[in-house]
Amino acid sequence: MSEATLVRMPSFAALVQQFFTDYLLAQRAMSPNTVASYRDAMLLFLDFAYERLGKMPTELRLTDLEPDLILAFLDDLEQRRNNSVRSRNLRLTALRAFLKFAGRRDVASLLSVEQALGVPMKRFERPMLGFLSREEMTAVIGDPGATWTSQRDHLLLTMLYNTGARVSEIIAVRVADVVLEASACVHLHGKGRKQRAVPLWKSTVQEVRAWLRCNPVLAADAPLLPNRDGRAMTRQNVNQRFDIAVTRATQTHPSLARRHISPHTIRHSTAMHMLQSGVAFSVIALWMGHESVTTTHRYVEADLTMKEQALARLEEPHTKIPRYRPPDALRAFLEAL
Repeated sequence: MSEATLVRMPSFAALVQQFFTDYLLAQRAMSPNTVASYRDAMLLFLDFAYERLGKMPTELRLTDLEPDLILAFLDDLEQRRNNSVRSRNLRLTALRAFLKFAGRRDVASLLSVEQALGVPMKRFERPMLGFLSREEMTAVIGDPGATWTSQRDHLLLTMLYNTGARVSEIIAVRVADVVLEASACVHLHGKGRKQRAVPLWKSTVQEVRAWLRCNPVLAADAPLLPNRDGRAMTRQNVNQRFDIAVTRATQTHPSLARRHISPHTIRHSTAMHMLQSGVAFSVIALWMGHESVTTTHRYVEADLTMKEQALARLEEPHTKIPRYRPPDALRAFLEAL
């Protein structure tokens, strides 16, 4: 390759800028959450590379991203920052996306890029899905109190259970996203900017209407479930209010105090209860916004009752299976022909 060609190759800093501005935003139109996740991964890696190589980000070259450096970075995430294996893999996904982009624009470093792309994802055991029984879920939701906060919290928990939504989806719901007429539903804005409409129970519709009557100042573009300042609730707000609800529910269900429960447990509970009610996997996947039906199959693994029912259909070893005997002499004659 000629010297003139090498000069035209973009620098590492230019590649990073093009990756975020031209590729992720302009070409792929990635969601802000995805861009932020990739940015955080890149910042962490650049800080680690400076500690390990002593090079400022603008001094790095694409060939510096060797497999050993990437592996050391991933190990550092787990050991020093106490990241989970899933978080480790998400950081690696971001680096891989950048390497694939950069390798097509700096062909002189293509061999180094291919070697770096050989760093594998780390396997991990998926924990069993935790969920609440119907009785426990009812206890957590409780009854709406007389205060503004208790009524909002009751509607929050009711909608989480009704829709099976993620916390981020529920706190992003605006008043205009809720349809209360015929075919009542709520429009949810999910991960990757995917949107879906989820039907609402009649009781949920009644509660939303009562909530809006008590809060006439809520405009169409206002959060349906605001905090005291009128802004959308945060994850921390939801976690705090959920912990209060669980503490109250332990009075009737003491076992809840010994379990690790989060607002996301409500989502698992919704999917599990639908499955136990005989709803098809494909419908649950659409309801929950699962990208793959494989995700929905995990709920079967977590439900011991369904496993026991399947086991009951399987004959135990050494069980003598009775021979079929025709119930009628005429049938026996005909079947013997």
